Amino acid sequence: MSSRAIFGTSVALSFVTWGIIAARSIWPALRNRPRAQALQPLLLLHCFRFIGLAFLVPGVVSPDLPSAFARPAAYGDLIAALLALLALAGLQTRLGIALVWLFNLWGSADLLHAIYLGRVGVGVEPGQLGAAYFIPTVVVPLLLTTHALVFLLLLKRDGVMERQPSPGGHS
Repeated sequence: MSSRAIFGTSVALSFVTWGIIAARSIWPALRNRPRAQALQPLLLLHCFRFIGLAFLVPGVVSPDLPSAFARPAAYGDLIAALLALLALAGLQTRLGIALVWLFNLWGSADLLHAIYLGRVGVGVEPGQLGAAYFIPTVVVPLLLTTHALVFLLLLKRDGVMERQPSPGGHS
């Protein structure tokens, strides 16, 4: 199997696996919580987006990794991490929810832009990623999956829960 086929298979299986984890574990645990409380663990996960800076570290990635991919991917992730931290800090306020929207729009667009650059724009070969290979094959699918969950939480009206049966069995 070619390195591109291995890479594509890894990304596809990662999306499938993270989708199953999100549907069976993460979403059921978050969907009935108040919005701010449900957003906290997702934002905390994205605070680790500084990991994209690995694309700029010689020895971690190949010297052949195009800087036209590495720089936007690294700094876009850093901005996403900082936006996640800001949103987390103000989560209980209206400004915090606006920051979550800003973070989620930026973070999603940043990842999609990096995918575009890597596949179409400058064209990155899997071997050029070096030790950072795990970022697009494992981390990016997780991040995009959780961005989708953040959008679901932002679109749900805060405080609206699924109807629960009353203790006496009457609704």
